Amino acid sequence: MSADTDRIRTLNDELRRQLSGGRAVMTPGVAALGSEAVQRLVQTIAIFDDFCTANDPHSEHDFGAFEFDGTPVMFKIDYYDKDLNFHSPDPADPAVTERVITLMLAEEY
Repeated sequence: MSADTDRIRTLNDELRRQLSGGRAVMTPGVAALGSEAVQRLVQTIAIFDDFCTANDPHSEHDFGAFEFDGTPVMFKIDYYDKDLNFHSPDPADPAVTERVITLMLAEEY
């Protein structure tokens, strides 16, 4: 694993665990679960640790899928440039990267 991969994983974990170092968005399906469920979902994602080769082939901790109250949900982290127009030129560098974590129902993917 490269130093860049380690840095990307650390930055992704920071966003996933503390919702800091980026932005968080949710799909309409997640919002429809209600604020209490969304709070619990955010807490569940913060402690998510079921990363494996199948769902995390690049070891970046940028995707997860699980059941939440019987509903399949997912999160994914994307790397954009600071203007949110294009892919980040260097996801390991927070100075040029805007991370966005998206919470969604699996059916919305």
